[in-house]
Amino acid sequence: MFKLWATIVKDFRVLVRDGIGLALMFVMPIVLVFVVTDIQNSTFKLINKNKLAILICNRDTGESSAQLIKTINKIGMFKVSQLPKNQSKETIADSMKQRDALLSVVIPANFTVKVRAKSKSVAGKALTSFGLQADSAQKNVGEVDPLTLYYNPVLQESMRISVQGGLRSALQLVESRETLRSLYFSINEKQLPPKLEDEMLNNKASINEIPVSKNGTLSAPNAAQHNVPAWTIFAMFFVIMSLGGSVVREKVNGSFIRLKTLPTNYLVGLLSKQLTYVAVTVIQAAVIFSLGIWVFPLINLPALNLPSDIFGLFVVTLVCGWCAVSYAICVGVFAETHQQSNGFGAISIVILAAIGGLMVPTFTMDTSLKTFANFSPMHWCLQAYYGLFLEGGRLRDVLGNLIPIIIITFVFQFITFLGLKRKNLI
Repeated sequence: MFKLWATIVKDFRVLVRDGIGLALMFVMPIVLVFVVTDIQNSTFKLINKNKLAILICNRDTGESSAQLIKTINKIGMFKVSQLPKNQSKETIADSMKQRDALLSVVIPANFTVKVRAKSKSVAGKALTSFGLQADSAQKNVGEVDPLTLYYNPVLQESMRISVQGGLRSALQLVESRETLRSLYFSINEKQLPPKLEDEMLNNKASINEIPVSKNGTLSAPNAAQHNVPAWTIFAMFFVIMSLGGSVVREKVNGSFIRLKTLPTNYLVGLLSKQLTYVAVTVIQAAVIFSLGIWVFPLINLPALNLPSDIFGLFVVTLVCGWCAVSYAICVGVFAETHQQSNGFGAISIVILAAIGGLMVPTFTMDTSLKTFANFSPMHWCLQAYYGLFLEGGRLRDVLGNLIPIIIITFVFQFITFLGLKRKNLI
């Protein structure tokens, strides 16, 4: 026990002297957490709260185009501004740049005429199917001229699809209103009362949104719930920059040879490194989680809400940290120089993070990449954290994610042992 404690003290002193390694393990992940959370929070606000600026060039003077603009305003996702009707494509593009608008819509000059003609045609066909007499002159009319949507190329395809869906809903509502008016007038020979019109058009079923959780009491997750656990895992695995270099340094300067002359085993040294750096990963998690809880609200970022099972959170952190430390030691044993350890370590961590879902959610990947994600320890670490933070689960609910992490850890440990045996270091 004394040998183990003495080795732990030695590894701690080596760690404290490694200023660059400490910066990579603490400062860099903290900066990443702040930057990425702020960016994603801005994206959440754009999608959920902020409105997209949209310019409307209305070349029509009828009621239907005015109703369309009013309906687009009511959708809730657009901040509408109108342009003069004589705008050309070039002037519309200039206006978008000047007003910092991502979208612009041009309503054609004959919009109201075409909408009413089509509505009367549809109403006439409906009356004919009811066995009633309809105006035959209105049975064959052309389609309504399409709206023209200009967009800034920076707008992602998913957002453009949402915009098109909103505009189609507005168009459908305007056309349905005109069709309903035509039908009512043809049957009753008087105008449709506004109150009845609103009741018939706005009688829609509501939608309740409930995030899926283990206990059924979870509030809607925010950007902090997504990013803080993810970049905490990234920080844990970046101990490879310090720990891998420490293992290489002991091989290069002959410490391994000297240790073999002492009445101890190098496996004690490996155990010491694991205990020391697992403690470092737990401290990393504590620091980053604390920043999410207390500092994020001070800079207008959503606060991190810890899961109800704190013990489960500690166990998950411990297992993830052990896996990260095991990987770092494994790389350090096989690397011959600091450059090999740091270069391979940094690149491999970024790759594992990418395919593991830390940078891009796994549900957006194709089937082949999803298969590779199962071999990334970061994927299972992230799923375990998400099970606690996003789904409100407890330790028993994330055991299915912890088991693959433990298996991968033992694989790293076994490969490390084989490497030490092959190099005659133990």
